[in-house]
Amino acid sequence: MPKVTIIYKAKTPAAQEQARSLEEWLIRRGAEVHPLEAKGGEPMAGNGAEKPLPADTGLVVVLGGDGTMLGAVRQVVANGLEAVPILGVNLGGLGFLTALAPSEVMPAMEKVLDGHFQASPRLMLDGVVRRQGAPLARFTALNDLVINKAALARIVELEAVVDGRPLTTFQADGLIISTPTGSTAYNLSAGGPICHPALNCIVVAPICSFTLTNRPLLLAPDMTLSVTLGHRAQETTLTCDGQVGLELEPGDEIRFQRSEHIVHLIQSPFRDYFEILKTKLRWG
Repeated sequence: MPKVTIIYKAKTPAAQEQARSLEEWLIRRGAEVHPLEAKGGEPMAGNGAEKPLPADTGLVVVLGGDGTMLGAVRQVVANGLEAVPILGVNLGGLGFLTALAPSEVMPAMEKVLDGHFQASPRLMLDGVVRRQGAPLARFTALNDLVINKAALARIVELEAVVDGRPLTTFQADGLIISTPTGSTAYNLSAGGPICHPALNCIVVAPICSFTLTNRPLLLAPDMTLSVTLGHRAQETTLTCDGQVGLELEPGDEIRFQRSEHIVHLIQSPFRDYFEILKTKLRWG
């Protein structure tokens, strides 16, 4: 019986109650349980668990929305537990990453504890910020890394280079670099393509491009995208999964590439990806 770490949404009575019920249910079945309340969900707060995860964790259950899941994933990666399967329960809004409904938790856990589950590997992205040629910060994202401006009525110029070859200069409100997992997040709102999470690719989508010929594109997973901010890039930030980030300056270079980290998300045993997609997007 694996040690189960339960990460639940902060300051949310429904998540607290669900965590207590699940903990009692697991203890009755002989499991060791380690509950953790996630940090607050406000942007830039980190949204990860307050304390380190136990090194002998064999299963992570996340109770909350996609924001709670994204914070928990960063915590899993920070603790070197990428091989540990993660099960998400949706107590939030849209919930693409947390595919289980609260009523499905116990039936799903029965299957998981019996070993009857699939945990699909999910590609992650690294973003390295370089300032005046020197590395400044590194971020690892499950969903996306976004260059965005705060200044009103001003576009940002982003010079894009792929594997050392000039691509274009995006003139836009920003740029979204996402994984297939994150293609149904900000990328979707910006008109980018929906990619099945089993695909290995990097999605690049401009935000409100000034030049209509700047369109979303897919890069191979082993490619490196380098983006350099133009001199008018004032009040511009880089955000990781919409939760942590950094203020950028003109001339900063950000290099985006596939991360060496891969997390494993348990698939719903009750519906497949396309059924979830149809339900969330209200197709058909």
